[in-house]
Amino acid sequence: MNAVVAAVIIMLALSLCRIHVVVALIIGALAGGLISGLSLEATIEAFNGGLGGGATVALSYATLGAFAVAIGKSGLAHALADKALALVGNRQAGDTSSAANRGVRFLIIGLLLLIAMSSQNILPIHIAFIPLIVPPLLYVMAKLKLDRRLVACVLTFGLITPYMFLPVGFGGIYLNEILMANVGQNGIDTEGLSVISAMALPALGMLVGLLVAVFFSYRGQRDYELERIEQTERVNTPYSTRTLLMALVAIVAAFVVQLWLGSMILGALTGFILFNLSGVVKWKESDDLFTEGMKMLAMIGFIMIAASGFAEVMRETGEISALVEGSVAAIGDNRALAALLMLVVGLMITMGIGSSFSTIPIIAALYVPLAMELGFSPLAILALVGTAGALGDAGSPASDSTLGPTAGLNVDGQHNHIWDTVVPTFLHYNLPLLAFGWLAAMVL
Repeated sequence: MNAVVAAVIIMLALSLCRIHVVVALIIGALAGGLISGLSLEATIEAFNGGLGGGATVALSYATLGAFAVAIGKSGLAHALADKALALVGNRQAGDTSSAANRGVRFLIIGLLLLIAMSSQNILPIHIAFIPLIVPPLLYVMAKLKLDRRLVACVLTFGLITPYMFLPVGFGGIYLNEILMANVGQNGIDTEGLSVISAMALPALGMLVGLLVAVFFSYRGQRDYELERIEQTERVNTPYSTRTLLMALVAIVAAFVVQLWLGSMILGALTGFILFNLSGVVKWKESDDLFTEGMKMLAMIGFIMIAASGFAEVMRETGEISALVEGSVAAIGDNRALAALLMLVVGLMITMGIGSSFSTIPIIAALYVPLAMELGFSPLAILALVGTAGALGDAGSPASDSTLGPTAGLNVDGQHNHIWDTVVPTFLHYNLPLLAFGWLAAMVL
């Protein structure tokens, strides 16, 4: 078996068996390296060499966690809870059958969807907003018995679909600088091609998955322990106009600094310092609060670091190219099978390394000449390669598109990364994306 496939399967199987994701990534990386013929020493060296690639993101999450705790100290969670409960007109807010409650549920879902989509283009902060915006809403969600798996699906849709369909912000990087550039470098004349037309059907597949999640899979109620949320988010913290205004100023300042300097770390630190200077967070409490916040998101950071090591081992094995070449050899002249295998291989690669942006250069060199030989149109080739790269971003334990939602939804320990984020997003997005990507390749 190909070492990359084996490593990904082992990692996913262990994760599904509730082995911690960090442990699953380490074991999967070691297994993949040894299966490929690398020595144990070479595998460990490659793994260690890749760890630094996730350090920046890990530290970013740690500082965002500290900032999120400071936001909780401002009383924002309490204010949001009061506002939402006033909207439903029921202090208990337990009857989710009422029209008012359903309205608030859809208001929360809609706002999170818009913010997530905007984070890819209008305000390109990517996942940085999640640990700041989502935790204060957990108490309201629990009162409304809103299933967090639905929220995870909504956030993941908003993080992925804009970059794979709209060529602005992160989408400009993925579609123009990576997809169009790599397809053009491998023999396709991309002049006059509409990348939006090429990716419209795959994006429709993502939308179908979202609608299934919202109106079918997770439309019911799910209970969460309010006491655990109250303890984590300080929902009983008194607040005033001044503290809420300070929270707003700090959040805006953090985003502005991140966009200006390109650093989530400095953005989060700016917000935390503003809370200190304003007195919302007392100086004598700041050290303990910062440590508490770092602990809150430490798991996500360690997963990011381990995922970088896993990805480096996969590259070092040299079997990513072998996996692509093997699929090419098995295709023959069957266009339908060719499209399906290309997409599945893209899924496996991205599930392992956790990055759609890194998958395109790997697969384009072989996929484009093969697709041209089989008679696919230039637009179909764009759709094929673009979808193959995007597949696996949702549903990968190592992807920031799943780690981000978990970072916000699991601050109270009631949202499992694998079973509440990874599995739901895999089922609702990868399966329809696979089907609609194949359809695009066949009809364009």
